[in-house]
Amino acid sequence: MRYDLSVDAQTCISCMKCVRICPVHIFQANTDKKIYLQNPEYCIACGHCVGVCPTDSVVHSEFPADKVHEIDYTKMPSAESVMLLCKERRSNRAFSKKPIPKEYLDLILEAGHVAPTASNKQEVKFMLITNPERLISLSKFTLDIFQGAVRKLENPLLKPVLKKLMPDAYKYVPTFKSLQEEFDKGNDMIMRNATAAIIIYAPKANRFGCEDSNLAYQNASLMAESLGVSQFYMGFVYSATKQSGGDRLAKELGIDGTIHAAMALGMPSFRFKNYIDKKPIDLITIE
Repeated sequence: MRYDLSVDAQTCISCMKCVRICPVHIFQANTDKKIYLQNPEYCIACGHCVGVCPTDSVVHSEFPADKVHEIDYTKMPSAESVMLLCKERRSNRAFSKKPIPKEYLDLILEAGHVAPTASNKQEVKFMLITNPERLISLSKFTLDIFQGAVRKLENPLLKPVLKKLMPDAYKYVPTFKSLQEEFDKGNDMIMRNATAAIIIYAPKANRFGCEDSNLAYQNASLMAESLGVSQFYMGFVYSATKQSGGDRLAKELGIDGTIHAAMALGMPSFRFKNYIDKKPIDLITIE
């Protein structure tokens, strides 16, 4: 897409920030530091140039004045508070029946939406599910896929071959059976009585849809934690989605794209008193 892009020579102070920050090198400077544009058709509308310009001299058709907001760095959280949030964040599956306030869900979705994307494509999409029957259907879908896997793994004709080809798969058979047994008793170990779920997906043609979607999940996850909303990554559901070929759940939900991440949410029955240290960091440093 071609954007209208220019630099106001009357207000530009030649600070060179746009030259240094543009990821596709559209902004250039001649010997007297006068800024000019080179190959503006390569613009990916990331907004770096507009965001960094100290005199608002960069004019971009994608970013009119009402889309540009000055940052008040005095309101930024401290490094200590961000680190505490990261360390405190846990997958709390002990949900209460209390509904999540709509304004909280809106903030969680917005946090996911503003996550960075490869080449600034911004093609990550979200589906918010709060309907109880739809939430249960996610568990039923997952269990159906898992039970199909158990039947295949335990098929006497296939078992000798599968044992050699995929021996690790057999360690999940007891888990898959237990999940179904608990669900039959009214204990949903998939969704854990979550009151909401967010499905994160991207167009099938998006080469970096998985990476972009999981960056969105991380943003949404930390926002949920900051709001006191419990959440966990829906690993069982995502695993079943991949086992089914990737399209079945998307079709059931009416999603046009590929599901790459999902999170279950609910207001907690209680919060953790302590955070626990992780194992020492495994780090290689090259200097």
